[in-house]
Amino acid sequence: MNPIVEFCINNLMSGSQEVYDELSRDPDIDVVELGCTSHCALCSMTLFALVEGVCVTAETPKQLLDNIYKQLEEDEPSI
Repeated sequence: MNPIVEFCINNLMSGSQEVYDELSRDPDIDVVELGCTSHCALCSMTLFALVEGVCVTAETPKQLLDNIYKQLEEDEPSI
């Protein structure tokens, strides 16, 4: 089962769209666009996404993409 990364539609319009597009091309990640993630205060201040339910933030799209991949690595079960 692929990990899920969720984006608020309002945050996509605020600058995280390119991160959404990049992650959508990754076959090992399921990317979801939601009408609202109920993180409105955060959404109005910074770029963010929910990675398996964990809120990941950044100041720039590149930083957000990097932080999302870091969170996904931390979530990987060790063998």
